[in-house]
Amino acid sequence: MEAHDTPSWVLIAYLIAGICFILALRGLSSPESSRRGNRAGMIGMAIAVATTLAIHDIASILEIAIAIAIGGTIGLVTARKIQMTAMPQLVAAFHSLVGMAAVLVGAAAYLNPGAFGILGPDGILPVSRLEMSLGVAIGAITFSGSVIAFLKLNGNMSGKPILLPARHLINLGLLAAILGLIGYFTIDQSPWIFWTVAALSFLIGFLLIIPIGGADMPVVISMLNSYSGWAAAAMGFTLHNSAMIITGALVGSSGAILSYIMCRAMNRSFISVIAGGFGGDSAAAGGGEVIDRPWKRGSAEDAAFLMAQADQVIIVPGYGMAVSQAQHALREMGDLLKAKGVRVKYAIHPVAGRMPGHMNVLLAEANVPYDDVFELEDINSDFAQTDVAFVIGANDVTNPAAKTDKTSPIYGMPVLDVEKGRTVLFVKRSMGGVGYAGVDNELFYRDNTMMLLSDAKKMVEEIVKALN
Repeated sequence: MEAHDTPSWVLIAYLIAGICFILALRGLSSPESSRRGNRAGMIGMAIAVATTLAIHDIASILEIAIAIAIGGTIGLVTARKIQMTAMPQLVAAFHSLVGMAAVLVGAAAYLNPGAFGILGPDGILPVSRLEMSLGVAIGAITFSGSVIAFLKLNGNMSGKPILLPARHLINLGLLAAILGLIGYFTIDQSPWIFWTVAALSFLIGFLLIIPIGGADMPVVISMLNSYSGWAAAAMGFTLHNSAMIITGALVGSSGAILSYIMCRAMNRSFISVIAGGFGGDSAAAGGGEVIDRPWKRGSAEDAAFLMAQADQVIIVPGYGMAVSQAQHALREMGDLLKAKGVRVKYAIHPVAGRMPGHMNVLLAEANVPYDDVFELEDINSDFAQTDVAFVIGANDVTNPAAKTDKTSPIYGMPVLDVEKGRTVLFVKRSMGGVGYAGVDNELFYRDNTMMLLSDAKKMVEEIVKALN
């Protein structure tokens, strides 16, 4: 349907859907309003999908209904079964599906332009060729980049940066070739041009994400989210669908803004995220060895005694907490400490876990009060006046080497200043493992650190027993 033929009620419906999406983003900016935000997003998407189905000529509504039922069933089953520890992998997988959908829509439009209303007297309209090829390129990059992100997050590929020789020159050459071919495609719609753009875009997506280390993966997830939005927006122009344009632009811009904020929080360059390979140089890529130095070991009883005598305890959750599902036991421990007159706060690093907001969601799931949860910039100055810093499964984001060791893959990344606490209690499975960035944490060997070696949930439950 051409834009000038669109009924006014359709434009109003899409406008309402767009407002719902904006309200969703607004709601998701805070844990307290996130449920409202989710509901607004669901309402907006329902309006957009229903309106699109109502105004487009569909060859078989039954086929569409079957496709929706299959996809909805897969989504429902996956959402019910997925553990919070696997949520980052799920998000990466969903991004890859959005990217591939953009590629498939672009391919369908190229192969049958008449069905999409983009056929002119000289073939596909030039402006539609531009929109189509851009959507395919961004979608392909999103797909292949998300596949690499999934493999790294899922442990199927090393989390360390994989640095190819002359990778920046290769990426720049591929990008120039893609842009040149897209420009050429607007004057010549030969099949080899279209499919070459798609193939090169798949390739550069792999090459952009492979060099990025595991410690920077939350930023990658956010950036891929942005890419998926821009791919959807480009396809919206091809389909003459204003809802897709609005939704894609909102997702793309919000993802880019979030990536920029996270880059600032990690002292990374936003441009280098887009270019790929910002996970450290070749010297740092090898990671660090486990340091062989003396360290102190404590018990649950020791931890309970120290925290019960404290005026203030700051809890620092990390991925280890998520793996053991210790958030509910942790909240119970916090409640017991409060009952004893201890001030309890939770410190969240922007990239704790494997995706933005990972720890916030886990704590909200355990009904930890929102007023007790603080971001890095709001709580870092409190550690120097804190009796006990209780670190549970957070490694790289507490590593002082980020401030002192220029060869470290995490050098320059702002970290939580837990080492400034009078006592640091560090819950970890064993001394043999290193963080996701592949480096040991020198905090383990500080004089004021006591290691609590155990499964996180089991250790917290033992501390709760001791407090009782």
